[in-house]
Amino acid sequence: MTGPTVPPKAARILIADDLPDLLQALKETLEKEGFTVTAVEDGRSALDSIRDNPPDIAVLDLKMPRMTGFDVCRELRNDPLLENLPIIILSAAGTRDSKVAGLDLGADDFITKPTDVHELLARIRMILKRSRRGLDANPLTRLPGNRAIESRIERAVGQKSPLAVLYVDLNQFKAYNDAYGYEEGDRVIKGLARLLVEQLRGNGEADFVGHIGGDDFILLSTPDKMESLAKRICAAFDALSPSFYSHSDRLRGRIISVDRQGNTKEFPLLSVAIGICHNRDRELTGLAHISHLGAELKKIAKTKSGSAYVIDRRKG
Repeated sequence: MTGPTVPPKAARILIADDLPDLLQALKETLEKEGFTVTAVEDGRSALDSIRDNPPDIAVLDLKMPRMTGFDVCRELRNDPLLENLPIIILSAAGTRDSKVAGLDLGADDFITKPTDVHELLARIRMILKRSRRGLDANPLTRLPGNRAIESRIERAVGQKSPLAVLYVDLNQFKAYNDAYGYEEGDRVIKGLARLLVEQLRGNGEADFVGHIGGDDFILLSTPDKMESLAKRICAAFDALSPSFYSHSDRLRGRIISVDRQGNTKEFPLLSVAIGICHNRDRELTGLAHISHLGAELKKIAKTKSGSAYVIDRRKG
């Protein structure tokens, strides 16, 4: 006799429904199929839980207290960190208009109640498979990945649009990881990702943030906004950085860790280094050119004390 088919990487599902009996039944069924399930009873709790610890997929009842499934879906689609999260809407009102409204908001599927558990399982597996195969997003931060970054840069270069490219990296991240562990290191990376998104909010539709990998991020903006943006990022991260440390390390302002040669030494607290290239004073010819300049400028920024940025001031 065979057991349940365990989903790849023990996929995590959030279910939100204000009917406790249905919620518990769905939770138990999905857990028997090998999923890790978080169950909440209203829309606000669903949104808070998703933002705190994003699942692989969210299953949302349409009519819930505090926030409807549509309200939650709208909030997620407007959040760059969560805009690619797969969403299934459950509704007793399976009208054509309701389905169209849900899909227009960006829901991946719409299932009419009463819920057929076998259908729900099939839809979940299909969406997860499709998402893992085709989604270009970093699995930790859910920010756009390298394909999206390259596409945005190439489009801006081809259109000769005003462009500033900010390469953002953490200083002392290896020492922090070694001292505090990879789980805390992931918390730092997610914290930096959200900080970058928050600093870009309201900056204009042309702006973009992507996650290259590890502690490397990239932001696309315009030359007129690049320096003020870099200053805000540095100030915001310096305010955030102490929260990642123990009380004693915060007071000391340094940690004890091991360098790349295996030597035990003191390291300052985490900071950010930003290298900025732009086309205000000279042409950016393509992705390779921009990558070379960004790496060069970021390397210079990393030689400075604390959070710092370096802008390419060369002309012609």
